[in-house]
Amino acid sequence: MPIQTACLRRIPFILSAFCESKGFMDTHCTDSAIFFQVFDMVDIGLVILDRDLKVRHWNRWMELHSGVRPDQIVGSYVFDFFPNLKRPRFLNNCKAVLTFGNFCFFSQKLHHYLFPFRPISTFDSEFKNMQQSCTMGPLRNSEGGIDYIFIAVHDVTESVNFERKLVALNMIDALTGINNRRSLESHLKDEVDRYKRYGRPLSLIMFDIDHFKDINDTHGHQCGDFILQEIAAIIQRSIRTEDILGRYGGEEFCCLLPETPLASAAVLAERFREKIAKTTFNYACADISVTISLGVSSMTQEVVSAEMLLKKADEGLYRAKNAGRNKTVVQA
Repeated sequence: MPIQTACLRRIPFILSAFCESKGFMDTHCTDSAIFFQVFDMVDIGLVILDRDLKVRHWNRWMELHSGVRPDQIVGSYVFDFFPNLKRPRFLNNCKAVLTFGNFCFFSQKLHHYLFPFRPISTFDSEFKNMQQSCTMGPLRNSEGGIDYIFIAVHDVTESVNFERKLVALNMIDALTGINNRRSLESHLKDEVDRYKRYGRPLSLIMFDIDHFKDINDTHGHQCGDFILQEIAAIIQRSIRTEDILGRYGGEEFCCLLPETPLASAAVLAERFREKIAKTTFNYACADISVTISLGVSSMTQEVVSAEMLLKKADEGLYRAKNAGRNKTVVQA
């Protein structure tokens, strides 16, 4: 598979070398006819534009994915069919290729796609449009002048989907569907850095489930998993989009609150506590009551790092446990 991909990626450069030596678009040239048959068989999109940015060649791959036949688009401005291309980045790159003979690359990570095609398969895909990595380069005539531009279009949707799934597996807690510890710590670092730059409020709530071992011992570990899932879902519904909830470990959770001062975080923590205390969890025909203990901390002139913010919240949680549980303690 890597060998095939490498070969496909060299096709634009082979095309450029061929056109320099053979005389492009010579309908009487047998080599040209053979070469264009090959272009119609390769598993990438190939488009050739003239200096006016009119389409001169549109291979079968482009036809299949766009629904536009070569006899419809050849001789037309590419913008007539794809107006989204008429933007400075694309136009400037075309100019650079025609003027200086540069090669230009449109990375999927930056541009997502050039041509808005539907993905080959929409099953289990989060993308509305095919994700593409594209290459643009010059096609020279036998005298070395640049008469045409080629665009090679690579469908990378499947690999991008796979990459994102791997990232999600590394960042999402499999049981609760919220951020795992690694993801939480990454977000925490980013938010602390943002606090240091701009001085905006940043608070943290740390909480865990009281007597969780008793739940596991009495009702079983599957019930314990159910309680963890339900509590995560309740808290997730109670926070803003920009707030970050994560499972810190076992029955312990953290909620990171950007743009939130300590007093507001304390109010929210108490709201969490009340919601959980008032909820009856039903599992296997058993009604189960659960409480949580919470510690709240905030970035200050004394609390200057992610580690200190976590330590302060943990100290508040420890005090809440020692005070009889089902309590919120603000650790200023």
